[in-house]
Amino acid sequence: MILALKTADHITSAWLFADADVSEAVGHMEWESGRSLSDQLLARLAGFIEAHQLELASLTGLLIFSGPGSFTSLRIGHTTLNALADSLNIPVVGVGGEDWLKHGRQLLTQAQSGRPALPEYGAPANITKPKS
Repeated sequence: MILALKTADHITSAWLFADADVSEAVGHMEWESGRSLSDQLLARLAGFIEAHQLELASLTGLLIFSGPGSFTSLRIGHTTLNALADSLNIPVVGVGGEDWLKHGRQLLTQAQSGRPALPEYGAPANITKPKS
């Protein structure tokens, strides 16, 4: 089972696919996460997976929308799925663009575990420099 996630803006979306070759999602959910994404994400994903009579251990691959999008939202989504992939020893792939779900499932067929997905912000990160 493949879990796909998009956290690029205030709406968070997740999909479940039976495998990388199946184009029709087994399940889909989305919610307005706003500024509560870090508080909600893991519990929402666990509930989504359980609602389909599955366990986290049933996942064979993870797919994340890599961007562009909100710096914080992308970081939260990538950190969560990278940690999940590492703990389950399964591959995670990050892909951007309009056809990211299809392209990402294709990449998952050849992906290896142990490699994190990295976000693509679409612009340099606007991070405040520390005061000296």
